[in-house]
Amino acid sequence: MFPIRDHNPSGRVPVVTYALIAINVAVFLLTWGLEANPRALLAFYADYALVPALVSNGQGYSGFLTSMFLHGGLMHLAGNMLFLFIFGDNMEDEMGHLPYLGFYLACGLAAGMAQYLAEPSSRIPMVGASGAIAGVMGGYLLLFPRARVDILLFFVVIVRIIPAPAWIVLAAWFGMQIFGGLATPADAGGVAYWAHAGGFVAGVALTLPLWSRLGGAGFWARTRGHPPHPEARYSVTRVPRVPRRR
Repeated sequence: MFPIRDHNPSGRVPVVTYALIAINVAVFLLTWGLEANPRALLAFYADYALVPALVSNGQGYSGFLTSMFLHGGLMHLAGNMLFLFIFGDNMEDEMGHLPYLGFYLACGLAAGMAQYLAEPSSRIPMVGASGAIAGVMGGYLLLFPRARVDILLFFVVIVRIIPAPAWIVLAAWFGMQIFGGLATPADAGGVAYWAHAGGFVAGVALTLPLWSRLGGAGFWARTRGHPPHPEARYSVTRVPRVPRRR
């Protein structure tokens, strides 16, 4: 189950979202060559990734910020940027450009802190924008719980694009982060589940003042959880079937 787009168009050009995507892509391209040199890559991560053990020793505090612009591979980058592209424009539209930038960075910092508190002695570098993007998703859930999100559904040989309310997609995603965090042994590496969960919770909390200014529960009552503007419509919502070879 993979979100590919929403039906919630933004009213202005999301320049901050586009800039964040461009910066993440540029940093990835500039550091791509380090993959061929493990020693140089580890030295780079020691300087710019978030390494909880270093923080516990009074070092590496800048990693809370710089780590959210680094990625561990092309698919890691592509997945994060897709999620930011889908959900970021609407949050920027509602918050305004500069407040949205502050919100994004604050969510990323909160995500890093959550991962640090979960594993303060870990020497595994944490990289990725997913904690900050999780905050964007949390804010989106609060403002547009019933916005339609198209998800690409894989089930064995069946591939379909189906629309689902945002609250189902995002709540399911958040639940998977909690489950993953509880099921993954400490210092095992892999996905930083607690960073995702922490960023998501921070996003909801930091969006509460905006939600209150919009009317709180009254805003939900007026919009019924849908975007407060006409939804986007797409003509193609099915994936063509691939005939079997004989």
